Amino acid sequence: MTSKELLVPLHVKYIQKLGENKDDLTYHLTSHLRLNAVYWGLTALAIMGHQDALDREEMIAFVMSCWDEEAGAFGAHPDHDAHLLSTLSAIQILIMQDALDRVDVDRVVKFILSLQQPSGVFAGDKFGEIDTRFLYCAVNALSLLGRLGELDVEKTVEYLGRCRNYDGGFGATVGAESHAAQVFVCVAALAILDRLEEVDTDTLGWWLAERQLPNGGLNGRPEKLEDVCYSFWVLSALSIIKRVPWIDSDKLSEFILSAQDTENGGIADRPGDMVDVFHTLFGVAGLSILGYPGLVDLDPVYCMPAAVIEARGLRKDWQALPRKAISS
Repeated sequence: MTSKELLVPLHVKYIQKLGENKDDLTYHLTSHLRLNAVYWGLTALAIMGHQDALDREEMIAFVMSCWDEEAGAFGAHPDHDAHLLSTLSAIQILIMQDALDRVDVDRVVKFILSLQQPSGVFAGDKFGEIDTRFLYCAVNALSLLGRLGELDVEKTVEYLGRCRNYDGGFGATVGAESHAAQVFVCVAALAILDRLEEVDTDTLGWWLAERQLPNGGLNGRPEKLEDVCYSFWVLSALSIIKRVPWIDSDKLSEFILSAQDTENGGIADRPGDMVDVFHTLFGVAGLSILGYPGLVDLDPVYCMPAAVIEARGLRKDWQALPRKAISS
């Protein structure tokens, strides 16, 4: 059974119930994503207009319990090593909960900057894995903290330029194939750095538009299956380069809505699969970018409510353009 409407009350209840059963094996197997999952759930709730559905103080306490005192940043779970991805999630949560004053910002900035490599890319943590995702996490976090001026921008932009491919897309590292998620992180990082001239917008827009399949869903690479999460990765990049009209918004909206669990809430990667909070956020985020009625405006660069980004003085003129309305 599918629905033609976004089932907001069911999705709110689904997110509220996450983590209740701490005896479940799945709960423990996903501990490495716990802090990220809190960000996904909180942001989804905020976009649906229900940010207060989760206990604020309990959430802040959990975030602070993930602090890695030795590193001066955040791990994904208490006693986990600090990582750029979980550190960004912590910063985003604390900003949305108006609690950034709990953090030693100087130490976090030092941790982030210590991970930039001579090439300009960032490692995710002290163990050294590099990826343009981590570069985006660093740029995003420094921007949110008001410390972007301490970044070696030219070295960072130069690396991003080396990751651009002939098809207009970007890869995880220099020479890697184009991938929609990597396109988002590279384009969004360039947007934050005010260097969008590095993007071949028409070629990239064409490549992104080609990600839409006959059923309306988007994939991440040619010849791959559609997946709800690309509703954000692809749309956010299209939004940044002002090419959202290049896809069929109504068909994409129908695909996202068809992946909802109409009994228990949540959104899956595609219809009939198990729901999770990751796809719930990025399905709702995609609908927000498309202008789905009743949803809070999402900033496509930071994947946070636009009002939060505006309040920090970070929203650019092009980010404030009206969203493309879709049929409800």
